[in-house]
Amino acid sequence: MNIKEVGAATGLPAKTIRYYEDIGLVSPNRQSNGYRVFSENDQHKLAFLARARSLGFPVESCRSLLALYDDKGRASADVKQIAKEHLTEIDRKLTELSAMRDTLGHLVEACAGDDRPDCPILKDLATPS
Repeated sequence: MNIKEVGAATGLPAKTIRYYEDIGLVSPNRQSNGYRVFSENDQHKLAFLARARSLGFPVESCRSLLALYDDKGRASADVKQIAKEHLTEIDRKLTELSAMRDTLGHLVEACAGDDRPDCPILKDLATPS
């Protein structure tokens, strides 16, 4: 299967597939003319990567998860640890986003939004952190 076909099957753009190849996450065979030939295993890995990335796993975590997936002697505790670390990072980001939302919500409420030039939003943005 060529890059267009594997892209359609996995929902990944060709640019992403090429990137995953460049960083060693997939290794399709090459024809004599240099075209990539993706196997079913490559397609499966790409679908796996698409799903993992849709859950926000960083590329290096995806690399580790793929290695664990391929290791039939793996311990599920290793997989769980990677997922737990990622969940902790998501929770940290959610806390950060919630604080940002609260601050911005307060600023929006404080702004009259009329013809006057005074604007607490701009004043806050101009204040060093």
